[in-house]
Amino acid sequence: MSEVNMSSQDKKTDSDPRHEEDQSSPASEDNKQIICLGNNEVKSRAVVKYSAAPPSSSYALLQEKTDLKLPPANWLRENTQLGTAGTTVLGSSRKSKPFSSFGMAYDFIDCIGDDVDVVSDSENIKKLLKIPYSKSHVSMAVHRVGGTLLLDELDIQELFMRSSQTGDWTWLKEFYQRLIDQKWQRKKKSKEHWNEKAILSKFLYYSINSDGTAVPVPSDTEQAAEKGCGTAAEGPSWPATYNSSTTESDESAIPKQEQVDTYTLGHVSSVSKEQNLPTLFNEGENSQGLRNDFVRNILWTFEDIHMLVGSNMPIFGGGRYPAVSLRLRDNNKPINILTGIDYWLDNLMCNVPELVMCFHVNGIVQKYEMIKTEDIPNLENSTFSTRVVKDIAQNILSFLKSNCTKEGHTYWLFKASGSDIVKLYDLTTLCEEAAEEKCQNPFTLPVAVLLYKVASNMMLKKSQNRKNYGTIRTLLLNCIKLLDEERHPQIIASAHYTLAELFQLDDVSEDEGNGESLRGGGSEDSYSDEEEEEEEEEEDESCSYSTSFEPQDDSKAVAIIKSVWELSVPEKYKSTHQIRPNGAFPVSQDKEVKCRLVLSYVLKGLKAVDSSIKKESDLPAADPSTPIPLKYEERSQNGARDVEKEIALLLDRVGPCNEELKVPTRSGMLPGTWQHRMKLQLFLKASKAYYVLSEAATNLLKYGRALRYIKLALQCHDGYCSIGGGLHPQVLLFHCQCLSLCGDVQLMLAQNTSNRAAYLEEYNYQTKDDQEILHCLHRESSCQAFSMATDLASDPEYQLIVSCKCYEAAHDLLTSGVLKDLGQEQLGQVLKRLGNIRNEMGVFYMNQAAAMQAEKQGAFCSPARRSVCMAEQELWKKSFSCFEKGMQDFNAISDSVNTALLLCNIGRLMRICAQAHCVMTSEHSRGEFSPEEALYYNKAIDYYQRALKSLGCRESHSAVWDSVNWELSTTYFTLATLLQDYAPLSRKAQEQIEREVTETMMKSLRYCDLQTESARQPLYQYRAATIHHRLASMYHSCYRNQVGDESLRKQHRALAEQHYCKAVRLFISLSDAPCELLRTLLERVAFAEFTMAGQNSSAVKLKTLTGALEIMCETRHAFRLIHKELLEQQEKMLTPVDSDRPEELQASDSSSSSELNTDEVVKLTGVFEPSFSFLLLQLIKLSTASKRKLSGKEEEHVKIYKSVYSRLLRAEKSVPLIQRVSLFMELLDQLKPPTGRDEARSSS
Repeated sequence: MSEVNMSSQDKKTDSDPRHEEDQSSPASEDNKQIICLGNNEVKSRAVVKYSAAPPSSSYALLQEKTDLKLPPANWLRENTQLGTAGTTVLGSSRKSKPFSSFGMAYDFIDCIGDDVDVVSDSENIKKLLKIPYSKSHVSMAVHRVGGTLLLDELDIQELFMRSSQTGDWTWLKEFYQRLIDQKWQRKKKSKEHWNEKAILSKFLYYSINSDGTAVPVPSDTEQAAEKGCGTAAEGPSWPATYNSSTTESDESAIPKQEQVDTYTLGHVSSVSKEQNLPTLFNEGENSQGLRNDFVRNILWTFEDIHMLVGSNMPIFGGGRYPAVSLRLRDNNKPINILTGIDYWLDNLMCNVPELVMCFHVNGIVQKYEMIKTEDIPNLENSTFSTRVVKDIAQNILSFLKSNCTKEGHTYWLFKASGSDIVKLYDLTTLCEEAAEEKCQNPFTLPVAVLLYKVASNMMLKKSQNRKNYGTIRTLLLNCIKLLDEERHPQIIASAHYTLAELFQLDDVSEDEGNGESLRGGGSEDSYSDEEEEEEEEEEDESCSYSTSFEPQDDSKAVAIIKSVWELSVPEKYKSTHQIRPNGAFPVSQDKEVKCRLVLSYVLKGLKAVDSSIKKESDLPAADPSTPIPLKYEERSQNGARDVEKEIALLLDRVGPCNEELKVPTRSGMLPGTWQHRMKLQLFLKASKAYYVLSEAATNLLKYGRALRYIKLALQCHDGYCSIGGGLHPQVLLFHCQCLSLCGDVQLMLAQNTSNRAAYLEEYNYQTKDDQEILHCLHRESSCQAFSMATDLASDPEYQLIVSCKCYEAAHDLLTSGVLKDLGQEQLGQVLKRLGNIRNEMGVFYMNQAAAMQAEKQGAFCSPARRSVCMAEQELWKKSFSCFEKGMQDFNAISDSVNTALLLCNIGRLMRICAQAHCVMTSEHSRGEFSPEEALYYNKAIDYYQRALKSLGCRESHSAVWDSVNWELSTTYFTLATLLQDYAPLSRKAQEQIEREVTETMMKSLRYCDLQTESARQPLYQYRAATIHHRLASMYHSCYRNQVGDESLRKQHRALAEQHYCKAVRLFISLSDAPCELLRTLLERVAFAEFTMAGQNSSAVKLKTLTGALEIMCETRHAFRLIHKELLEQQEKMLTPVDSDRPEELQASDSSSSSELNTDEVVKLTGVFEPSFSFLLLQLIKLSTASKRKLSGKEEEHVKIYKSVYSRLLRAEKSVPLIQRVSLFMELLDQLKPPTGRDEARSSS
């Protein structure tokens, strides 16, 4: 135990009068008063918070020679003017009760914590401020709650009298006798003292009597009054030891409903409504001091000190001021400093501007005198400095705040009679050292309740001022430390629930956004040990504290004021300890850490509730150390129906709570009891914590952990449903969120089947807290209502079905009558999830059908087995049904983009159906294009067009638009290709087929977006080039086979030439299609050769051959690309393989080198070489056979032709391909040197 000594300082005083008993005072109805005294200004402001007194009326001015020893007719009768003073002979000087500050604190809970520095009876305030002037003893209990100090009179003599009867507090009695005062016997009051009190009481009753005359009363009344004088003084005012309002032995005899009424503790609920904490004590205990029975409660600001004081001083009207205080003085006894300070402070606290003094001699009224409040410090024989009183107040407050640092501890401020030393002890620490139970401290329960009430009151303001969270946490932890769980389970359970409520799980983003202001310390006390040591060092330097253990009897004191006159020195004591906590609250940015804290508080709250339930369950007690299995099972497809039936039962719980139902729960609780209400809140809080944990695990892709957490969340909800008569709409909304998240997790598990072993390990892991919470849940419920929905299955289809059923259950709840108007926003999210899961299920069944089709095509099957089987058709129906339902969900929320995606998926399903109807021959080659194929392809086209119509324009969603556009173009292209390659000639004429192919190809070409720069632009270019090439080939074939209609042949020739030109131009723009470009050019040369064969004129033939040779020269670009690819292949083959290189890089190299199809190049060069030779030979023949003399330029051309033809004939056929390609490039360059235009075209 540390000790702090304060050095003394000499100070002269005017007098050292004896202490007088004086009156306490209530606040007036005026709000503010500033009193100026000469050059000194003391600021005082009084605001009435509560007043039970009627408006002040004028006092009766007694006639001279009135005998106050005779009682008036109204004596001791209850009078509203005098308030409680009228019920006692002692008048307004009634003894202060030991718990009066707690009664005020309970009534004005908003002021406690930060707004008020001190809460106390006005008598205690005056006694503290008179310490330097008085030789009387001071004994006060000090308690700290946040930034507020509660001061109460601690009558140590009375406490010891009670201790001798009960045996309590024996350690304090021994400590007091050994170290402080061995003469602890109570001093009896003299008869003169009681006579003065009786005269004062009679004077007050005379002053409110209208005629002011003395009216004798019966002798029995006077005797009763005198008897009352004695009993009032000697009767014990100390309350009994504070335990629970109903002990264990009492509880069994009291009906449960009565227990609830006498011991009800409100809890802070997540539902935003004003909540009050009912009193914890019965009327007997309230009458002993916990009730605020002051006539007035005043918020008094004295300089910079804010105090909530209680006063019973009667206030009268009259004179020049609306309020005066009335005093009775013995004319033979002059007013001393103590009396003057008393009168001045009473008037300041009550904002009374004037004092009326009635002087008497032996009870005979002599005269009245009016004194202004600001003149009281200057009265003869009682002159004092108001500045000094102000310094005393500031020093005492600083001293107490610096040393009363631990919330929940009871401090004892003590000054012995005639002593100048003031000592401060920590009774809580001394009690712990004495190894006595903490409940023997009578202040324990009132302090704990006040700590809880202040924290609960702050919680109601949490949305406006979140920086108080650190203070709230400290208050609650100190409250829990003070109480015994067996005696006060309700307060402890409520405190733990409130601690859990500090963590805002509903709005995590807000917590993260304000994380900087919430992170930090927050130990159970408001300061850490390191801070305490540093601050004590500062105090040693700046203050007069001494840490040396000089006298032996001071070793137990927390702090000591060595001389009371130190309090008169301005700023002698400065409060260096930070009594108001800094609001630091340990909020981790990790959601799991935050939720784990919440669950730990919930578990402690549940244990406190369960410990208070006497009736044990019929089930055998569970062992908390034994894990509860989560029942992993394999599920079949039939399990889906069980899931649907299971979740459908939830709707039966929807409805208003049946409060009349009083059937005990599984553990023995009755609905409506505090245990029942608290368990509901704790189960719901645990469910929310597990929900947040599951959501966080989902974001981290830990789907096994996420499923375990959402299972626990739903088990907590099942426990909630088991003990609740009905479900609140807000609880139902949260339950819909849980079901939606469960659906999300099951969907993710279905999509990530490769990590199933890791997910299973995560799913089966349990912490100790999880196990204990499950055991608490099993006291009320089997927790199996949602077991099938939260099991980890191995079948992806089952997981998809469970996910869909979870969403459907959430949808059914949100569309039920209870939530129809509340869950509109959440309904949109659930509908989107429903549409998504139905799309996933449709894709799943569609992929299964495609896999079945591929397997059937890959294996050798008889013609009978190659037909569409029932299993395929069943999969198509399931897929189509899921897609249609998904579209309905997206249409319900006007989601055009997702609707377009589902239409696109249906289009793909139609294409799979078309492929399944492909007619295969026995030789494994397909037959003609069937009408079933055409039907499904046209259906696919229809769905793709509906998808584009749903989007409206590309700007609505460019990515989806481009995807649908590509699929539509591909479908048209596939349909045209099949029509062209596998023409149904058995059903349609050739001309009709050609017309349909042309129309379909042109439609596909229309959806090829060649202008927009995107990743698909090269694909569109290749597609368009292929379409033009195929159309050119078709018209080429028509031109060759057409007989008779010359105009039609010319048309086909023109169209073929047109499409060949477009195809060549598009292929040239691509750098990765040299074979397609070479093939198109060779077909175009062949087309020219066929045209020449039908011509008769040599000049025309020569012109046609020259044009064909120019086309042949364009193959240089294709050969350059081929030569480049062959060189790269050759270099990679010559480069040694690096064994240190990753396999992925080697694989990528090999895949890139195999892009060029060398077999195709060999075939094309085999076509190119004879065609090139034929053209050169025919040109040489036609040029030399001409009768016309050739020009010099023509002769030069013929010479080149011959040279090229000669080299071509002499070329070796067995040389490698790359050398042959190089030769072709040289010959083409020799034949026609590249121009700028050709070079530019080649480079492109």
